[in-house]
Amino acid sequence: MFSFFRKKPPAPPTPTAPALQQPAAAPETTASPAPLEVRAAPAELPAAAAEPRKGWLDKLKAGLRKTGSSIATVFTGTQIDDALYEELETALLMADTGVKATEHLLADLKRRVKESKTTDPAAVKGLLAEAIADLLAPLQKRLVIGEHKPTVIMVAGVNGAGKTTSIGKLTRHLANEGASVLLAAADTFRAAAREQLAVWADRNTVEIITQEGGDPAAVSFDAVSAGRARGRDVVLVDTAGRLPTQLHLMEELKKIRRVVQKADATAPHEVLLVIDGNTGQNALMQVKAFDDALQLTGLIITKLDGTAKGGVICAIAREKPVPIYFIGVGEKLEDLETFDAKEFAQALLS
Repeated sequence: MFSFFRKKPPAPPTPTAPALQQPAAAPETTASPAPLEVRAAPAELPAAAAEPRKGWLDKLKAGLRKTGSSIATVFTGTQIDDALYEELETALLMADTGVKATEHLLADLKRRVKESKTTDPAAVKGLLAEAIADLLAPLQKRLVIGEHKPTVIMVAGVNGAGKTTSIGKLTRHLANEGASVLLAAADTFRAAAREQLAVWADRNTVEIITQEGGDPAAVSFDAVSAGRARGRDVVLVDTAGRLPTQLHLMEELKKIRRVVQKADATAPHEVLLVIDGNTGQNALMQVKAFDDALQLTGLIITKLDGTAKGGVICAIAREKPVPIYFIGVGEKLEDLETFDAKEFAQALLS
């Protein structure tokens, strides 16, 4: 499987404390290790990495087929005229691209067609892929681990979006690259969430801070404090799934953020939102609501396989351009990969 982390120099081993042990005194300051960069794949990959990445792209293309096929049929005609642009507008809106992004893409596409003097409708599809890639390019950003120790990552999302599973997959990738991870089971409202996170902790052989029926903010505080005391590279905080309309629960998320800052004044260093790619324009509403409450730094978009609503990423880029760190097209570990704007645009219209 292609690794999307830059390996850091090996660090001296640190003693491992029991998973539920209360945090000890803060360790002495040491020189910061080189950061791990969780980044989009480079344009040219080493031979060993090219094949797994190709397999991932094949899955992405298959997952976006429902979206892409409805758009691709627009370019089967014989001429470029108003009718083609009207059909394309309808197809983009049906793919949940949104009005603002659709208007932007159509205007950009017409400009490209005029400048390139394109007369073949089939060639227009390639120009549209370029326009989409340019629109999405600002969302392509690497996730850097190591500038802070620990790097505290707070993860939010509605129930069913794949939040806890995404945390487990990210934990595996981090652990595989040598980063020490501590999990915080701050989703204390749902017993199954703690159990699910504990399973991932066991699979990845990482520690977990959990407390049955405890206060989510208190669990988060304990985890960040423990992460600092034990010299962990990353603390991943799993928060309770909730709808943005559940205002009292959104206030709980704000409380977790405030309490985490008491444990580490610079934290949280990343605030990620996991959204279900099947939800279309509702995903955009979630991004707006959670960003207003938590100041999001990045997104993980899951379940892009089998959806006809893949265009919502374009809507996010136009209306709420929060970086997309990862996208997922299935339940397997390798189905979560870094986001690449050009790859996504090509897969969308393949």
